[in-house]
Amino acid sequence: MELERKELTGKIISCGIEVHRQLGPGFLESIYHSALLLELKRQGLKSEPQKEVRIYYLGHEIGVHRLDIIVNDEIVVELKTVSEFNDVHLAQLLSYLKATELKVGLLMNFAQSILKVKRVVSK
Repeated sequence: MELERKELTGKIISCGIEVHRQLGPGFLESIYHSALLLELKRQGLKSEPQKEVRIYYLGHEIGVHRLDIIVNDEIVVELKTVSEFNDVHLAQLLSYLKATELKVGLLMNFAQSILKVKRVVSK
């Protein structure tokens, strides 16, 4: 079965790899965020940083959350600078997908010697 949004996620991952190749590990998440936005733009992808998403409970707005990046109005990209992904990171991205009603997200961890990426598809 064809992966959901395979081509676009591949381009985003390539951008992340280029950023990691240029900068390496060790910077704050905000540095990678800025660099990834530049690389996405350089590759012709539309990115929306710090997208505000309203969170509802029982039909009532209860808060606003900011997502790291949404690419081409289709993919949520969540950046991390942690030793390893854990279940909380996965749960966080799944919640973002639910809140945005988008289907595919990418977790990207820039803190290791090789960029770590986890592709997540909501049901």
